[in-house]
Amino acid sequence: MSDSYIDFETKKTIHFNITRATHAELRIACFKKRLSMQEVFEEMSQRIAAGSPDVIHILDDLSQKKRDRTIRKLSQTDAESLFDVIAQESPLSED
Repeated sequence: MSDSYIDFETKKTIHFNITRATHAELRIACFKKRLSMQEVFEEMSQRIAAGSPDVIHILDDLSQKKRDRTIRKLSQTDAESLFDVIAQESPLSED
């Protein structure tokens, strides 16, 4: 075997935004367990890739919350549109 070791595993850099408070709490939690945030995200990513049921459940929960927020946002927009149409077509309006 050669004296020079070639590491074929490549790394990817990710960038994302989280709230300042969340970052602080995550950093504290990691510090208490003597872990880096990178180690935590790598482990979570591996568990997602492996289809770990507990982590997939978290993804399902997040997906449902996102759908619910979208539906609420659409419902609010639809309600505002309906009120605008009613106001424009109302025989009681002063126009």
